[in-house]
Amino acid sequence: MLPELFLKRMQEMLGDEYEAFLQVYEQEKYQALRLNGLKKNNDGDSAAKVLAPRGEACEEPLFFHGEKSVFHLKSVPWAKDGYYYEKEDMPGRHPYHEAGLYYIQEPSAMAPVTLLEASPGERVLDLCAAPGGKSTQIAAAMQGEGLLVSNEIHSARARILSENIERMGVRNACVTNETPRRLTQVFPQFFDRILVDAPCSGEGMFRKNEEACEEWSLENVKLCADRQDEILDCAAQMLLPGGRLVYSTCTFAPEENEGSISRFLKRHPDFSVAVIHKDRLFHTAGKAYLDGRREYLEGSEEAGADDVQVKANTDLCGGASGETMRLSETLRLWPHHIQGEGHYAAVLEKEGFVPDNYLPASPGGPVKEASRKDLEEFTAFCKEFLNVELPGKHIKFGEHIYLAPEYMPDLQGLKVVRPGLHMGTMKKNRFEPSHALALAIAPMDVKNVWNLSSEDDAVKAYLNGQTFAASGEKGWYLICVDGFSLGWGKLAGGIMKNHYPKGLRKSL
Repeated sequence: MLPELFLKRMQEMLGDEYEAFLQVYEQEKYQALRLNGLKKNNDGDSAAKVLAPRGEACEEPLFFHGEKSVFHLKSVPWAKDGYYYEKEDMPGRHPYHEAGLYYIQEPSAMAPVTLLEASPGERVLDLCAAPGGKSTQIAAAMQGEGLLVSNEIHSARARILSENIERMGVRNACVTNETPRRLTQVFPQFFDRILVDAPCSGEGMFRKNEEACEEWSLENVKLCADRQDEILDCAAQMLLPGGRLVYSTCTFAPEENEGSISRFLKRHPDFSVAVIHKDRLFHTAGKAYLDGRREYLEGSEEAGADDVQVKANTDLCGGASGETMRLSETLRLWPHHIQGEGHYAAVLEKEGFVPDNYLPASPGGPVKEASRKDLEEFTAFCKEFLNVELPGKHIKFGEHIYLAPEYMPDLQGLKVVRPGLHMGTMKKNRFEPSHALALAIAPMDVKNVWNLSSEDDAVKAYLNGQTFAASGEKGWYLICVDGFSLGWGKLAGGIMKNHYPKGLRKSL
C-alpha cells in the first residue's frame, strides 16, 4: 500500500499523468546489469567486449558463451555496457557473477555516473557509495588510472561496498567509512569530480523495495532534505575549481530534488547548473517529461530561486556559458516514461580553473611506501608467480600489503576499510596472495593458470570450496572461468588446494 500523503502529492505533481504513474506499480520492475570493462581475459579483451550481445538490432539480443545463449540482454540507452535482462535469466546465480564479469544494477541508477563523465587519471570521490554500483561504474570509466575514493558513513554498508569493489577487480579505489565533514579536512579542493548519490526518502524505489515504502513519512522527507544540504556543502569544499559535481536521488520529492539544488545554489553562487543533453542520452526528442520543474516548489521557500546560471563545456552537457536556464536543466526519470525506476539528477560545475599539471595537496602529505625489508616475501612471490609488475606504491597495514592508488594521500586518522588494492597477507615469513588480487589481474599476468568451464560442474565445486585433482608445476595458480580470473588455487601433490575465501563460498 502506497502512503496516502505520498499519493496526494504525486497526483498534484503529475495531473493527467497520475493514472499512468499508478499503473507502474501493477507491473514487473525492470532488471539490468553492467558488463565489466575492467575484467580482462588472456587476449586482453574485457568482459564488456567479449560478452556483449551480438546483433543489437535483433528483437532478442543474447549474451553468448561460445554459441550458447546465457542471458537475454537488451541495451540500457543511457549507460555504457548496461543491459536489461529477463527475470528467468538469474545472473546472480551464475559463476560469471562471482568472477566480477558484471554488476547487477537498477537501470535508472546507471544514469548519474554517465553524467559524471569520469576519465582515466582523475581524482574522483563517490561520497555516499554503498553498495557500490556507482563506484564500480566510475572505476570502469577510469580504467584503473587515477584515484577513486569511495566513502560510506555506515560501517556495515562500507564493508559491503568494499566487497563489491573487490569482486569487480577495481585496482585504484580507496574505501573509507567516514562522515563527509571529516573528509573535507583531508581532501580540501582535491577532487576533479564528485558524485553525491544522496541518502533520500527512496520514493522512486517503492516498486522495488517495500521497506522504503513502509518507512516513508513527510517528516523523513524533511530530514533527508536537511541531510542532503549538509552533504552537498561538504562536497563543494572538496571540489577543485572547474570541477564537476553530480547530485542524484531515487526519490520524487521536490524538496529533496529541485529544492536541494535551489538551496545549494543560493548558498554557493560559485556553482552553476550544466545542461544535460537528454535527447542524446535517452534517445528522445527532448521531451519535457525528463525535465526538472521549478513549479513543483510552488508554495515552498525554494520558490524564490528564480533563474540560475548554466555553464557547459563537456560532451554530454553543452550550451553557451552564462546562458540563463531554469531548474528544467536538471533531470527527472519517471517510471511510467522509461524502463527503470524513479530518479533525479543534476550536474553542477564550480567556477574557476586550475593550471595544467596541477596536483592538489592533502594536509597529511602523500601516503608513505613500505620499506624494502617489509616487502621481501611479497617481492619474492611476485618474481616466482607473476608476469607483471603493478605500478604504484606498496603500503603495509599490519600484516597486509596494499597497492595504493595514484595521488593517494596519507589517510592517518581516517576510518579506512580498503586503502587500495589488497595484494595479500604476510604469514610466518611467507606471502599469501589475496582474493582481491586474483580478481584484479588477468591470466596473462600470472605464470600458472587453470581454466574451468562455466558449463562444467567443476567450477561450481570450486566456488563451494572443494579441491580437485590436477597436474603441473607446484605453487600458486590463478583459477579462471571461461578465461576470466575467479580466485586462487595452490597445487601440491597432485591436488589443487582451494583458496576461494570461506566467507564467499556458495552452492550455485
